[in-house]
Amino acid sequence: IDTILAQVNATTHNSVPQLIGPVDSNYSPATNQLASAIRSANETIHRASWSNPKYAGMGTTVVAARLSDSRVSIAHVGDSRLYLIREGTIQALTTDHSWVAEQVAQGHMTEEEAEQSPKRNIVTRALGVESTVDVDLAEISVFNGDLLLLCSDGLTRGVGSGDILRTLDHDVDLNEKTDRLVSLANQAGGDDNITVLLVAIQRGTTDRLWQRIWPRWFLKAS
Repeated sequence: IDTILAQVNATTHNSVPQLIGPVDSNYSPATNQLASAIRSANETIHRASWSNPKYAGMGTTVVAARLSDSRVSIAHVGDSRLYLIREGTIQALTTDHSWVAEQVAQGHMTEEEAEQSPKRNIVTRALGVESTVDVDLAEISVFNGDLLLLCSDGLTRGVGSGDILRTLDHDVDLNEKTDRLVSLANQAGGDDNITVLLVAIQRGTTDRLWQRIWPRWFLKAS
């Protein structure tokens, strides 16, 4: 996390930013800077795993969103997810890098079978496992009233999108909503780390809300 934040800040304030990896002309500079920052984090984790025998083989998933005016840059590696909640609907904006997700995409397994598979924890892409990593990117426009949910699979493994949507529909503040989602995941078994971040898009106050909710994500992640 520290590496990603530091690299985004460094490339943002550098007139000629030095980016790690290829620049994709299909995406904005903000999105390419986010991708570069995640590649830098991959290098940091990979070096640490080789520097200390206790860290051998360690890795992590990541999902990141960067707000730039009315656009959101999305980058992810692994099976942590980003959802868009808009006008009473919920839409996944990322696709898991996992063995079961690949089986579903190839038609070898149904969604229901994937949820019950003993191999559902196997990720096919993660930060730190190899010296380089492919980062999936996307960009979307956001509007007043939209809600972004970033979460680890500790939430989605036990809590379906319908239950997530119903929980977010309650008229309580964002902190209470995150607490309720974490509680639902624990009630469903709580057999993995649970990280939940909610970001409300409100015209004219986006920056303030992002700063207010961001520290709570660190608390949940810890």
